[in-house]
Amino acid sequence: MNQKITIVFAAALVAGCTGQVPDAKSEGDKLMQVSRDWAQAAASRDIEKTLSYWADDATVISAGDMPPIKGKQAIRQMVEGSFKSPGFAISWAPQSAEVSKAGDMGYLIEDTKISFNDSTGKTITRNYKGVTIWKKQADGSWKDVVDMLSPLPEQK
Repeated sequence: MNQKITIVFAAALVAGCTGQVPDAKSEGDKLMQVSRDWAQAAASRDIEKTLSYWADDATVISAGDMPPIKGKQAIRQMVEGSFKSPGFAISWAPQSAEVSKAGDMGYLIEDTKISFNDSTGKTITRNYKGVTIWKKQADGSWKDVVDMLSPLPEQK
């Protein structure tokens, strides 16, 4: 009897393990390309395309004393306001990617540059290190769920 239970258990275990293990490097490369595509959308000031990369419940944590921005509607207001600001420009490039063994979560380390005009109209450019945390969606796409920037020391 014990042998039958063992065989049934082993068969069920094998049947449950038929899913493929994701290739973390390949998924990381895909995630880095998604970030590059997103940067292009932001550089072109395409609001809808820029917003499409965030999950509906995403959180953006900015440097400084600003509170976290939570949810797509609040993020929309931030993006629209930024794109309307004179001198505003943003660009970034992913530097490294890590993807979970299950292939459903990942994060990127990114270099980010943001420019804006100060109160006198002079353009100020700041550099940041960014971390974005991504979740794979049911359709296979990646969505940013947490976006965080940390300012780098100003170069003189």
